[in-house]
Amino acid sequence: MRPAGPIALLVTLAVLVAGCGEPEAPPEVAPTGSVSPGAGLSPVPIEGTDRTVNLPAGWRASVYARVPKARFLLALPDGAVLVSRPSAGQVDRIPPGGGAPAAFVDGLDRPHDLVLATVGGRQWLYVAAVDEVVRFPYVAGAATAGPGEVVVDGLPDDSLPELGGNYGHVLKNIAVDGETLYVSIASTCNACASDTRADPIRGAIYRWDASGRNAGKALVARGIRNAEGLAIAPGTQDLWVVVNNRDNILDPKTGEKDTAYVDNNPPEEFIRIEQGGFYGWPFCNPDPAGGLRNMPYQRDYELNREGAAADCEQATPVDVGIQAHSAPLGLTFVPDLGAVIALHGSWNRSQPTGYKVINFPWVDGRPGDQHDLATGFLGESGPWARPVDIARLADGSLLVSDDLGGNVFRFAPPG
Repeated sequence: MRPAGPIALLVTLAVLVAGCGEPEAPPEVAPTGSVSPGAGLSPVPIEGTDRTVNLPAGWRASVYARVPKARFLLALPDGAVLVSRPSAGQVDRIPPGGGAPAAFVDGLDRPHDLVLATVGGRQWLYVAAVDEVVRFPYVAGAATAGPGEVVVDGLPDDSLPELGGNYGHVLKNIAVDGETLYVSIASTCNACASDTRADPIRGAIYRWDASGRNAGKALVARGIRNAEGLAIAPGTQDLWVVVNNRDNILDPKTGEKDTAYVDNNPPEEFIRIEQGGFYGWPFCNPDPAGGLRNMPYQRDYELNREGAAADCEQATPVDVGIQAHSAPLGLTFVPDLGAVIALHGSWNRSQPTGYKVINFPWVDGRPGDQHDLATGFLGESGPWARPVDIARLADGSLLVSDDLGGNVFRFAPPG
């Protein structure tokens, strides 16, 4: 067990403030041209580079591996780490201790999310491609994966004739809980009613039997524009996800595309998925006016102005909001830290936001207050790294993938 330190302090702080009231409005975003650390963080040199990153006191930073366009991570029990590279059509394996990666899985169409799970008494590596989910038997120490078997196929992708090759969020994310495989089928667009009438519904989460080809398909929840980082909270069967919400929303009071409104609406979502839940998209948008906890919804001006398309009062409240346009991707539950989330960063906000790693200490089975864990990836001239996913090594250090600079960083806590 690691010695008590800044992280234990964060957890204690979260417990103390868990019962406090919510702010009247979303928090202001610090000037993003600044590279000054967030509260409690200090600049730390990244070993072997001329860069620094802001981390809690006593933490160290290094480059664990160089992986072009690295996306999702999976730390294996044998000490190796897998990294998905959708743009290369493969999953790479980093050897134990770091170093040069080599292809572990190839031949899939844009493989993205990776899960190791015990199903039917055997450990399997599940890989989500854009049109299917394939699993491979896990063999400790293997340099390449053996023959795989398809668990789910026919997932919608950009080959569908009606889409004309244009699928806005074609990459797939998954989670496995016991014998259940969850798959996020994200929206094809920013905001469109046609996705809600498709088969399967887009902007939704489905489940299948984790051991059978297309067996047990069922709709779990809908109204989720682009669910990333699917993860089961430890000790529970609760599926949590982070959501990339929509862009260029019109102010519901004026119908205008006002920069100040667009910059802070709608918040990104950190939600526990309820069976049968409806999370608003594209007809209802989370309303942060009363704070970022248990957010209700307001009607979308373009698609549901009169309320005929959906009853926003009946939509499932958002557990926690994150600053709009932060683009949360990876979600990993980590001992002492709770939920750790990589914010990929905004592309169309007047003042950029995101580009950091945050955490929510877990308090009584729910997320506590948001804290910055790693910042400094955004400089005066723009970002030099974009965090994607997080994995925890056996020694307690965290790996963070970066698809802009092609890095897998290692951030090691004290001790």
